[in-house]
Order: sequence, then C-alpha cells, then structure tokens
Amino acid sequence: MDSKKAKIYFFEYFQIFVGIILTSLGLKAFLLPNGFLDGGVTGIALLVRTQVDINMSFLLLIFSIPFLILGYFTVSKRIVVKSIISILGLALFIHFENFQTITNDKLLISIFGGLLVGSGIGIAIRNGSVLDGSEILGIYLNDKFGISIGKIVLLFNIILFSITAFVVSVEVALYSILTYIIAAKVTDTVIEGFEDFIGVTIVSKKNNIIQKAIRNDLGVGLTLYKGSSGYNNNEEAENFDIIHSVVNRIDIKKMYRIVQSIDDKAFVIEFDVNNVKGGVLRHYIDKKKTTH
Repeated sequence: MDSKKAKIYFFEYFQIFVGIILTSLGLKAFLLPNGFLDGGVTGIALLVRTQVDINMSFLLLIFSIPFLILGYFTVSKRIVVKSIISILGLALFIHFENFQTITNDKLLISIFGGLLVGSGIGIAIRNGSVLDGSEILGIYLNDKFGISIGKIVLLFNIILFSITAFVVSVEVALYSILTYIIAAKVTDTVIEGFEDFIGVTIVSKKNNIIQKAIRNDLGVGLTLYKGSSGYNNNEEAENFDIIHSVVNRIDIKKMYRIVQSIDDKAFVIEFDVNNVKGGVLRHYIDKKKTTH
C-alpha cells in the first residue's frame, strides 16, 4: 500500500472513530441514562434488555449479525468489514465509557441526543461504514430505490418505537421518535453536505444573452444542448441551444431575475441536485468561501 492510500485509510478510520465517540456520547450522556430508547439494532437490544438480564453490548453484537449478513451479500465487502470494526468499537465504548448525565430536561435530551447520534451515524456512513446494523438495510434500500438513508432508518425506528409504546410507555416512545426525527435529518445533512444545489434547464430564443449574463453575474458554468422548438403547433421548427446549469440554492432567485429580465417567456425547469463534484460551480463556491 502506497503512502497516499495509507493516508486515505487513516483519515477514513479516524473520522469513523470520531463518529463512534459522538454516537456513544449521545447515547450514554443523553439518551440511555434518562430512560430513552435508541433506534435500530441498539433500540432492539435495549428493548430486549428490559425483558432479560443480558449485557447490552453483547445484545448489540448479536442483533447486528443478520444485518451484517445482508450487507455481505448486497453491499461492498469493504463496507461490511469496516462496519464490523465500527460496531465492535461502538459496543466497547458503550460498555466501558462513563459519561456523566448532562441534563434531565426531556426536550434537551431529544434535541442534543439526536444531534450527536445523527452526526456520528452520518460521519460513519460518509466514510463507508455503519454504527448500527440496521443502517446497512438503509444503504441497501437507498441503492435500490433512492430513498434517503435517514428516512429509512427513521421508518425502521417508528416501527420499533410503536412496539416500545406498548412494552415500556407512550411518553418514552414519543420522545424517542422526536430524537430520531432530528437524528435522521442530521444524518442526511452530514452525508449529503451542507450546501444545497439546484439544477436549472432554460429554454429561450435569447439563450446567447442569457448565457453571458449567467456567466458574468453568477460565475457558474453552463452546459449547452442542441434543441429545437415548434413541434406542438403549426410553427416551423427552430434550432437553438438549451442551457443547463447548477447553482447554489442561495443564488436561485438571482438566476430567475436574470432570466426574466432578458426573456420573460423563457421556459425554466428546476430540479434538486444531491451532490456536485468539480466543475466551475465548485471553484466558484470555494472562491467565495476563501474571500470571506
């Protein structure tokens, strides 16, 4: 293994370690001491532990096995190996660490417990690992159907907490659901990044002027497609360029003002973009960050 790959692996595992610390802090300092249930495999383990006297860390490892087997046949073997290491690490931290309870306020427990657990889960997933076996199910369904991992984990937990409402109490179940609404959103934010991008397709006969205005006023890159109009009526078909670009959500209103000022009859399609790598847009955003 060359030094570059070694640095990449070290950085990945270091971030996973940070994720383990954040998740265990959220569990031990907020959720568990105050009687709140965790979600996923940890939640199942906690629920079972209310009925039988078995070590929590041992239950966590036992209930993770089916999901790790699913991962072995459905996702990358590298993800499974890293996940086994991560789950073992989390089980050890839960077993040995002794964080003091920070607050007894149930709302603060839900908010900050969810923030810490969601951040830890997101950091781990972003580096090719999971801290809870149920997240492998989330990765698998995300790959198959495009549903966000956070939403899949949240649905899994809602089912779990519905059972908890009957076995433990409705109040504990409701606060736990609130915790994981927050955790699911934080997980998605950490995985997808804080920057929110919008894709825009513009069809206009004045495309040459619009192109120049967007480049000059927004500083973003453009992709041009050859297109033609006039197929929905008796007009003669006319060829022109179709503009495609990606902008930060902050600049989308300015994009619309530019287009409308040039051609108020322009046809504009807007769509969400989950991730952007490279290109003029990325350089533009990076430049703005370094100048502030």
